[in-house]
Amino acid sequence: MQRVSKDTFIYAMSAKNKPAAHVEPGTQVLFETWDALHGQLQTADAGFESLDWDCVNPATGPIYINGAEPGDVLSVKIESIEVSGAGIVLCGAGMGVMGHALQGHCTKIVPIKDGLVHFSDAIKLPLNKMIGVIGTAPKSGEIPCGVPDLHGGNMDCKEIREGATVLLPVNVPGALLAIGDLHAVMGDGEIGVTGVEVAGSVTVTVDIFKGKALQLPMIRNDSHVMTLASDEDLDKAVDMSVANMISFLTESEGFSPEDAVMLTSLVADVRICQVVDPKKTVRVEFPREHLRSE
Repeated sequence: MQRVSKDTFIYAMSAKNKPAAHVEPGTQVLFETWDALHGQLQTADAGFESLDWDCVNPATGPIYINGAEPGDVLSVKIESIEVSGAGIVLCGAGMGVMGHALQGHCTKIVPIKDGLVHFSDAIKLPLNKMIGVIGTAPKSGEIPCGVPDLHGGNMDCKEIREGATVLLPVNVPGALLAIGDLHAVMGDGEIGVTGVEVAGSVTVTVDIFKGKALQLPMIRNDSHVMTLASDEDLDKAVDMSVANMISFLTESEGFSPEDAVMLTSLVADVRICQVVDPKKTVRVEFPREHLRSE
């Protein structure tokens, strides 16, 4: 297994980033990760106003996958996610969907033990570990780790969890995969800007698929295949993610356009991943039991 220290991190995904490691397809890689605030807040009274917003959403890596070439698909199977013993939750003025209705800022440190997030003495939430930031280098330029796009990035999709496989585009040689921003639990939408932000580690197995024409990013788990899309306009993100699913069903599964649309309308679910990043992210979940290739 290849281990990548959280001391090797990036704030933006780019072809210019120096690889933290080179690995072969089929390799297991353990990514140590910072929390989304890069460890800047350790106590509830640490001083929100002192946060350096240029130092948030660090992603560990990137790693170079030998043999990955532009046009390939990078497969990232999430084997396990480990989180630290406490996380942090924020809300406040100007943050998230309800930022206009809040005064000042609130920080809560929540213990994590016995498989539960202890939000308060009365409220204990089941652990639902997930990855907020996972992506490859874009075709050109650089994209901050806090921004989702075609390369992946800060999609904040709660289905990116243990057992799922994330499919990402290879836009540059080696793909340059980076991972960060773990959450101990988060609801669809992430309406207050944070989930339970937590440091930890992620173990994945990376592989390459050659000659796959997919509208990426995508997710596969035991029950569903999902297409994701991000845009500043939520309606456009919905349209894009649906169009990507129809493209998958027609081009990879052999359905006619008409059957693909009708079947998606009957069995698929359109869900919101997050509405608080510079671009909002939507996923379409299609049951694998109805795929022809299964």
